[in-house]
Amino acid sequence: LATDLIGRVAGGKELPEEVAAQIAAKSDGVPLFVEELTQMVLESGLLREVDGRYELTGPLTDLAIPSTLQDSLTARLDRLGEVKEVVQLASVLGREFIYRLIQAVSLRDDAPLSDHLRQLVSGEFLYQQGVVPEASFIFKHALIQDAAYNSLLISRRQQYHQLVARVYEESFPEIIESQPELVAHHYTEAGLNQEAIPYWQQAGQIAMRRSANVEAVNHLSKGLELLESLPESSERATQEVALQTMLAQSQVQIRGYTAPEVEQAFSRARELIGKIGETPLYFQVMYGLSIFYIGRSEYQSGGEVADQYLAAARLSQDPLPLLMAHRTMGMVMMLKGEIVQARDHLVQGFARYDIQQHRSLALAYGQEPMVTGIMWSSINLFLLGYADQSSTQLHEAVSLAEELAHPFTSAFANCFAAQVSILSRAIEPAIHYADATVSVAEEQSYAHYLAWGNLLQGAYLAHTGQPQEGIERLAQSLATITKTGFLALRSLFLSLLAEAHLIAGQAPDGLDTLDKAFAHANDTGERFWESELHRQKGELLLLRGGSENEAEECFNKALEIARNQSAKSLELRTALSLARLWQSQGKTTDARELLAGIYGWFTEGFGTPDLVDAKVLLEELA
Repeated sequence: LATDLIGRVAGGKELPEEVAAQIAAKSDGVPLFVEELTQMVLESGLLREVDGRYELTGPLTDLAIPSTLQDSLTARLDRLGEVKEVVQLASVLGREFIYRLIQAVSLRDDAPLSDHLRQLVSGEFLYQQGVVPEASFIFKHALIQDAAYNSLLISRRQQYHQLVARVYEESFPEIIESQPELVAHHYTEAGLNQEAIPYWQQAGQIAMRRSANVEAVNHLSKGLELLESLPESSERATQEVALQTMLAQSQVQIRGYTAPEVEQAFSRARELIGKIGETPLYFQVMYGLSIFYIGRSEYQSGGEVADQYLAAARLSQDPLPLLMAHRTMGMVMMLKGEIVQARDHLVQGFARYDIQQHRSLALAYGQEPMVTGIMWSSINLFLLGYADQSSTQLHEAVSLAEELAHPFTSAFANCFAAQVSILSRAIEPAIHYADATVSVAEEQSYAHYLAWGNLLQGAYLAHTGQPQEGIERLAQSLATITKTGFLALRSLFLSLLAEAHLIAGQAPDGLDTLDKAFAHANDTGERFWESELHRQKGELLLLRGGSENEAEECFNKALEIARNQSAKSLELRTALSLARLWQSQGKTTDARELLAGIYGWFTEGFGTPDLVDAKVLLEELA
């Protein structure tokens, strides 16, 4: 009905969906209200006509009540006499309220109050559910509530809001615990900003626990906005550090690790800490900044922050900061290709972790630190040549994430599990983890992990007989990830795309993709996957029909890098490529010696594709 009325008043021209929705919500479908609001919108300059329909000329704000409708509603309220004060008070409580609340706030005795509420129900101002004193009420139309609220003098309105907030504090502890944003709202509208801010912060915390991160950002932003009205002091700065840190963590989950909003909030918190001295949140702020820089492939800056972080953690002797600092240093070093040194830091992080003591850290750090640490360790172990240990840790991290039931941690764990599986060529498990990543990311609106999960699905398609579909998915997902500002692992992501081109027999496209990967590695110092880039280049040169000498140079360069990094898995993979080339050239003895030398180093992982292939080739070369 509301849609039909809106269309009739608009002369059959379609209004923007959000405008029509607000008209319907404000009017509750009452024909008079629908018509008045629609006409007001058409005359307000809010819309312009384009191709037979209306479009917004700017941001949509809360629709005001048209003057004609306002006059009508005001007249109805004025005819209520002394009951008008009750409906005004009710309008401050909200669209819905319970009898116990208005009873606690009202200065009337029970009998007059009940009588006045009955009059408002019979006059069709309110609906009633249940029986007093357990009854609840709802304004029949949102516009009636607005009119009653707007009829209050500002000073009176503020008095009511203050009274309601105090009543919540004194008589409704369950509201303080579960819906502190209600108390925050009333203190804010009362102009008591100092009293409101802690409740906005508490509301943000509760929303974060529920992974309602958009809601958390709104609450925390409101607290920060009010904080600006208070005089500067160390107490204000301490409070802002807490709000900014929580805001940054919520923004990470909405927009990803590298969003400008994340850096802005963490940097502001760090600036304040520099003025007031270290606070308990210092380590969270330093961790957040280091992850921001790492995520943007700014490894120099990330390493500097991680160094400061680790130095401060060592001084504190607090096991939690030491855990996080060592984990962060391990990430930076591994991405830079310092794989053995990274192992030392990752192991030290594990040594200080107590799952029972630290399991609540997902809220403080955005995701559960142990899961994150185990996954980085899993990649590290794979590179070092310990495939079985890597697989064990991968499963351990995913299981722990499932046990914790923290969505952002779950998205991370499944994403990294898919990534490690793809790297080790365990293709079938990879799609299970990639699909789980996409499922959680879609449900929770994690844009970053949605794009990453789609990228890994593309890699799976390329390896399972659908290379062109895989290439399209990889390229599209990589573009999306890049737009978020997340540049860490870019050389790896480009390598996955180059591999898909290799599988599809598209040597020129694969080589062009590798050029971008090499450029990224050179610009940022991201070296952990550099050996594989050179190996792939050799394979693509052979595919293109290029010089075997050029390809051999690429393989030798890949071997040199892998050996320098102790990246045994990548050394084996390159040795396979070079041994096959030598086999085709009749250099059977050289091929066997090369491959047998690295194959003999391994003590586990003999069921992995690379070691299986190496064994088969060695038997051919015998």
